[in-house]
Amino acid sequence: MRLFDPHIHMTSRTTDDYEAMYAAGVRAVVEPSFWLGQPRTSPASFLDYFDALLGWEPFRAAQHGIAHHCTLALNPKEANDPRCVPVLDELPRYLVKDQVVAVGEIGYDSMTPAEDTALAAQLELAAAHELPALVHTPHRDKLAGLRRTLDVVRESALPVDHVLIDHLNETTVKEAKDSGCWLGFSVYPDTKMDEERMVAILRAYGPERVLVNSAADWGRSDPLKTRKVADLMLAEGFDEDDVDRVLWRNPVAFYGLSGRLTLDVTTTDATHEGNSILRGVPKDPGALNDPGAPKDSDTPAGRPEASAVPGA
Repeated sequence: MRLFDPHIHMTSRTTDDYEAMYAAGVRAVVEPSFWLGQPRTSPASFLDYFDALLGWEPFRAAQHGIAHHCTLALNPKEANDPRCVPVLDELPRYLVKDQVVAVGEIGYDSMTPAEDTALAAQLELAAAHELPALVHTPHRDKLAGLRRTLDVVRESALPVDHVLIDHLNETTVKEAKDSGCWLGFSVYPDTKMDEERMVAILRAYGPERVLVNSAADWGRSDPLKTRKVADLMLAEGFDEDDVDRVLWRNPVAFYGLSGRLTLDVTTTDATHEGNSILRGVPKDPGALNDPGAPKDSDTPAGRPEASAVPGA
């Protein structure tokens, strides 16, 4: 089973998560830029974060056999902070990067005038750069937020079939589907959707243009939710083609609109800008094959500093 998590914040996850995701069948992820967890104080903190999503995180993912792409934007929550808004002027030079497959997350958090402005501006950036857009619907007043989102999308130069409306649920799915946009669902342990509700929606509305993600982040979340949805789909009578469509082909088709999606991961460099995930090497290279040899290193015997990608 091959899985594509189209919305997951791996910068907040561990290497153990990458290993577990690979074992579960995840072979590709898209990481949308999002808020830091505490207020950013200047656009410079965005730029360092964007650089990490374009460099360090793809390196870390490739170490575990997973293709990593990202979406970049001023997120809705921070669109309300005047200290952050100037990052909009910096976005164009990042949106031309090969790893960027959409503008996002954009959309609404509290549905303020500042969020209106940021959403409209970034939809125009997506159109100008011929990129799709990943749109965040608010956690509160979801139906009103969806309708306001769709109004702004329809006023923009970006075609509706280049827009993914995320964090949908039972109250918003019908209008989102009728709009012609792609449909995104975040599956969480306690909030948003769960596996059973997700399968019920798939049964009611079908698998067309549906993307399922874990949106795993700093809080209580589960980076294996895509696999759990896939397993429940099979248990509830969906066939393997349905699973592959929702959890692989649909995200490939949507992010493929960017013309930048690359899914092959075969080898990785030993380091990224001189840095390695592993720590230290034995002074005597022969000690790698001698479990009894004394170590002056953090690297266990038998474990080279740079290893092949799992499954390669």
